[in-house]
Amino acid sequence: MSLFTKKGNDALNSATANDGAAKESPIVSLKTGTSYKVGIKSIEDVAEYYGYSIYKKVNTFVPKNPADRNAKGFITANPTVWDRAAELLYGEANAAKEGGASDADVKPLTDEAYLYRGKPKFLRAFFDLDTGKDIVIDFSPKQEKTIKAVIQKYANKLGKIAFELSKSGESTNAVVALSPIIDMDEDLTDKQRENYAKLGAAPFDMESLETCLYVADEAEQIKNLVIAGFDIGRLGLTYGGDTAAAAASAPKQPEADGESIKPIDPNAPAPNLNF
Repeated sequence: MSLFTKKGNDALNSATANDGAAKESPIVSLKTGTSYKVGIKSIEDVAEYYGYSIYKKVNTFVPKNPADRNAKGFITANPTVWDRAAELLYGEANAAKEGGASDADVKPLTDEAYLYRGKPKFLRAFFDLDTGKDIVIDFSPKQEKTIKAVIQKYANKLGKIAFELSKSGESTNAVVALSPIIDMDEDLTDKQRENYAKLGAAPFDMESLETCLYVADEAEQIKNLVIAGFDIGRLGLTYGGDTAAAAASAPKQPEADGESIKPIDPNAPAPNLNF
């Protein structure tokens, strides 16, 4: 089963791990205040996936056996243990609401449930003009929408102009931008122009996207739930390790870009997870 829900044209039109081979991952980080001079081989060099994480507790991972989702992203079968945790909490929130609980009382449940849901993200490929290599950057749906709009605008000129990809602002004000470089003679170095000439030499290898994600089997997903503070006994699960040790060994979460975790509106109904 693929780790991605959509690739190429399917990911492009979306509404909203390494397999062991000795292959260098093309993924790079786009940090605030940095930029890349890039070429774009195809607007379809993109893939959608659902990642799970909790800021400062659990780094983003994809399940080894992802849940089955329909075209709108709703789970139709094979929920992960994290999906089950979210469903349980949403169910409790609905029951409390139906029992007369106030929005303020229900909000902690819906906020916690949201943390355990898989969130859609996008991996998009670019051609780095400094290195002459393909790179991949991880975008939120909002960021991907911004980047895609620019690529679509210049779709007929992708082989004629370069772009500058940048990120600015902090926390919730962080934004990404893709700007065309009209005068490449003036704004690119000799090396960058030399690499740009290689843009069409080979298409982007979509299979390399598999190396850009951290894959967790069910045992590690359960461990991550423990680290996150969820009572796995409520799902009939057990964890054989030391909870404190697991939390202490959890990798440090990188700085948030302001779009990682957002509480949902407690007045909105809990999403239908279609289990």
